[in-house]
Amino acid sequence: MKINFNAEIERFDSNGEKTGWSYVFIPEVIAQQIKQDDKRGFRVRGQIDNLQINGKSLIPMGGGDFILPLDGKIRKQLKKEAGNPVSLSLEHDVDFKIEMPEDLEVCLAQEDGLLEHFLSYTKAHQNYFIVWLNTAKTEATRTKRLIMIVDAMAKKQDFGLMLRSNRKEK
Repeated sequence: MKINFNAEIERFDSNGEKTGWSYVFIPEVIAQQIKQDDKRGFRVRGQIDNLQINGKSLIPMGGGDFILPLDGKIRKQLKKEAGNPVSLSLEHDVDFKIEMPEDLEVCLAQEDGLLEHFLSYTKAHQNYFIVWLNTAKTEATRTKRLIMIVDAMAKKQDFGLMLRSNRKEK
């Protein structure tokens, strides 16, 4: 069921890793209408003004409230910035799927438990690894990233911990 509501684009002045992010605040009462009893975050589809969106993450902010981040590309298409009103029509994106790259699946399946550990992460968290892997510009970089992901699964590291621990080793 699509939920229609109006909001204002907001921006974090300072909020850790989210500093500078533009977003729409989604209060718990609206989030519950989109997808009941989910406090971990989920994907939505629908419209912001007349712009069609699919597979966009609602990020939990605590207390049942969420934010819908609006990147520069979306704000440019809307021709809007922080302080501007927007009209939203959102529903749970039940069709959202993340395609696992074949090379990643093959590498993780080589050792017992690694693929299962990877699949135990939320779809959104799996997507961090997959997008990072797929944005490698060279085969050498892709191979290096595959090795890092396999190593992270063996060490039971999430995406952020994997990146931080590899930064220290250099």
